Amino acid sequence: MQNTDTERPQKTIQRPQNSIWASFRIIPTVILVAIVIATMFTAWTGPGIISGGLGNQYEVVSMEDQIETTPGSSSIEAGSHRVGIVAGHSGNDSGAICPDGLTELSINQKVASFVQQYLVEQKIQVDILKEFDDRLSGYKGLALISIHADSCEYINNEATGFKVASALNNPHPERANRLTTCLRNRYAQITGLKLHNSITNDMTSYHAFDEIDNETPAVIIEVGFLNLDRQLLTQHTDLVAKGIAEGLLCYLNNEDATMQIPTQMAPQSTP
Repeated sequence: MQNTDTERPQKTIQRPQNSIWASFRIIPTVILVAIVIATMFTAWTGPGIISGGLGNQYEVVSMEDQIETTPGSSSIEAGSHRVGIVAGHSGNDSGAICPDGLTELSINQKVASFVQQYLVEQKIQVDILKEFDDRLSGYKGLALISIHADSCEYINNEATGFKVASALNNPHPERANRLTTCLRNRYAQITGLKLHNSITNDMTSYHAFDEIDNETPAVIIEVGFLNLDRQLLTQHTDLVAKGIAEGLLCYLNNEDATMQIPTQMAPQSTP
């Protein structure tokens, strides 16, 4: 009995020491788990938080995926600037169709996809929208641009060039005018196309102008004619998209856009 009573205090004193030793043995395991978690976090975090991670591979979502499934598309950091890009005729029809099967829709979609990539690189959030997208109702953004292409029919040798127009009735004409000026200026510089002086009612009364929020400046651009400008639109789509992206950046960054650009007069129908 005496030996038992003297051993109990010894065991009581030993337990904290065993507990401390056990804790030290656990620490390496905890550190290892923390390192693994940190490594996974670094690899998959997008460039807006930690640059150089695997998230860069998924920063630009394909346009087709956005049109079909992704509301409020784009995958760059939250809180950055937002703009809307309408891929003309998407989700509705093919637009103009050439005899060999080339469609306006295919050009519009490809250009919109490239525009998105350029703007995402500038940390601008991009919403790729259908022609009659539900998200157009009350859409709020720093700007909205609707991308279209002109007829594939041959009219005459003057049926070449691009057009840019804003709403006929605009609550903030100074914003729309500046966006229009920037887009015309940069697009002409980068693509080499002339401004075609034939704005139609379909452009100035474009349906999306009446659907979006009044605070969102918007324009519609006809990037070129599918006939005489076909080579540029099909083989140098990246330049077409860059012209649009740089025009938007000119507006957003309040850059100078006063340089005069060449104008292509409206073609006259041949008898």
